[in-house]
Amino acid sequence: MFPVVPFPVSAGSRYPPGATCDAGGANFSLFSRYATDVELLLYERADSPEPFQVIVLDPEVNRTFFFWHVYVEGLRPGVHYTWRVDGPDDTVATGFRFDRGKELLDPWARGVTSRVWDRARASEPGPAGHTSLRAVLVDDPYDWEGDAPLVRPLEQTVIYELHVGGFTRHPSAGTAHPGTFAGVIEKIPYLRSLGVTDVELLPVMAFDEQDVPPGAAQRGLVNYWGYSPHSFYSPHPGYCVTPEEGTHRREFRDLVKALHRAGIGVIVDVVFNHTAEGGADGPTINFKGLANETVYHLDPTDRSRYRDYTACGNTVNCNNPVVTRFLVECLEYWVREMHVDGFRFDLASVLVRGENGEPLWYAPMPWHIEFSHVLAHTQLIAEAWDAGGLYQVGGFPGYRWAEWNGRYRDVIRRFVGGETGLVGEVATRIAGSSDLYAPSGRLPMNSVNFVTAHDGFTLWDLVSYEAKHNEANGEGNHDGVEENLSWNGGVEGETDDPAVNALRRQQAKNFMAILLLSQGVPMLLAGDEVLRTQGGNNNGYCQDNETSWLDWGFLERNAPMLRFVREMVALRRRHPSLMRRRFLSGQRRAGARQPDICWHGLEPFEPPWDDPEAQVLAFTLAGVAEGEEDLYVVMNLSAELQVAVLPEPLSGAWHLAVDTAQPSPGDITGPESQTPLADGGAYRVQPRSVIVLESRPAVAP
Repeated sequence: MFPVVPFPVSAGSRYPPGATCDAGGANFSLFSRYATDVELLLYERADSPEPFQVIVLDPEVNRTFFFWHVYVEGLRPGVHYTWRVDGPDDTVATGFRFDRGKELLDPWARGVTSRVWDRARASEPGPAGHTSLRAVLVDDPYDWEGDAPLVRPLEQTVIYELHVGGFTRHPSAGTAHPGTFAGVIEKIPYLRSLGVTDVELLPVMAFDEQDVPPGAAQRGLVNYWGYSPHSFYSPHPGYCVTPEEGTHRREFRDLVKALHRAGIGVIVDVVFNHTAEGGADGPTINFKGLANETVYHLDPTDRSRYRDYTACGNTVNCNNPVVTRFLVECLEYWVREMHVDGFRFDLASVLVRGENGEPLWYAPMPWHIEFSHVLAHTQLIAEAWDAGGLYQVGGFPGYRWAEWNGRYRDVIRRFVGGETGLVGEVATRIAGSSDLYAPSGRLPMNSVNFVTAHDGFTLWDLVSYEAKHNEANGEGNHDGVEENLSWNGGVEGETDDPAVNALRRQQAKNFMAILLLSQGVPMLLAGDEVLRTQGGNNNGYCQDNETSWLDWGFLERNAPMLRFVREMVALRRRHPSLMRRRFLSGQRRAGARQPDICWHGLEPFEPPWDDPEAQVLAFTLAGVAEGEEDLYVVMNLSAELQVAVLPEPLSGAWHLAVDTAQPSPGDITGPESQTPLADGGAYRVQPRSVIVLESRPAVAP
């Protein structure tokens, strides 16, 4: 309980922004250049109906430059708070959206709660009552026990994209705290068994679960993926066990420390391109009521209208100096205080748009991130496009930035699906996409290769559906992409036909094999290793239910696929030749026994570059480490059996490592169980299959 007598206050300090505790109390600081009246509201609990103290700030005492600040003596962690801010309201001419009826969330809040949040009321003009999101005052010293961000070369990374909630929310997960950071900790042994090096967490910065279209809301659906942020410094309360107690940071740090102990890095999906406040009809949460004209891209002729390059209602004005500094400091905070290892930036092309909306090569935002000392060893991954028409795969500003390679995804989907005439581009993508990255001095590691991601079909749906089936989203199946570049094997959706299902499983293995044999950085979607399905829904953003959750029963039901993926990851990790730092040249380097790569067709050294009907491509890849075997790979995506004449191994004999047409466990075999090919001159490559051979001396029986 709090004292009846109000806490005494003094002027406070403008720095640092946000709320900061010390031995004597707490300092609060807030940026709002054009505010005229500011109040701090203190609540005992996350759901207290009324504040126990309202502190009115004096602009002569509690304002320095554009920061409003106050020190509350004796205040301790656990208090919840909001701000009330007034000022001019002339949206058309200036873009100001001050509204004294709204309670605002601290943009620097380290912990937030949503117990009394009502998005609909916050979207209406005028008083909304005490129904805002609230910040909680935290002061949680943490024992990292010597932990620090991992510094792993990007080319050695195997990324596993997972949703914190969906990973353990299914009853079959059997976790003590399903759908939370703590739940993921319980599944770390499984992640280790897969062999992945890093998890890429879908948004974990606090987001608005109520931000869904009316059709979805009427069905009781929520914003599940998390691409609706409002508090960039706070872990999402929905992934915490006790957020009302302000344990956000401790719970997230526990996850990071546990993953690091297992040798697994943490990449956080960052949504800096827009916020949960939406467009003109969206709610006022924080930025709109503090600095709307600064934070967002506004139409210059009518500043009540938002420029929308994100298809989410608003666009963050990332290259305004104030906004740039706010966002860069946020990233540095997550590295310095939360120990994350990297960031993936959603719709990252927004980060290069200047204040007039035009793309800039020397945009301050991405270059400030590139050259930040704190972020010097942090992995940076861009989704190098936006919803306003920018597509910058191969051309995102900066040199350290890796990119989600959408061109890789598309051509590999088409090739595995049976399209002809693609072998030239397939070779380029498998070799690291030098056409995209070499001209600017970048490297194969700049390409993050993927076939599936959270946005789109799962791997099983990619081989089972040709059309999206998003009716459950409540938008008349109009949402989600139309062109999936998928092939269903002849039957749409689930089937009892054993031949079709066998083909689909083989195609899924083909995708995984090609992905993990490609130069660059592979990314797997959580659940693909056990053939998780969403029933053809390619836009599960609002499906916080069994549609999107990982059913852990699939581990047993699809154990052969799980084994295949584990062994493919292991094969990649034991072959440094698949993780090269430099582009393949096809030439013999100094001291090498043979060229780094040789391309083939069905005959050695005869690649089918000029054959418009070609569906077969093969290559040999030279080992680079002492004792590393050379690899020979054949990809036959035609519907016919093909006989591939094998190139002579430089030493030893060819041993079969992978044949996706074989039933488990013959589809992939570790070195200890491999035998040399009986017929060393040719191999019968089954229709729609991938084979991998390793060269080593034959061991006498």
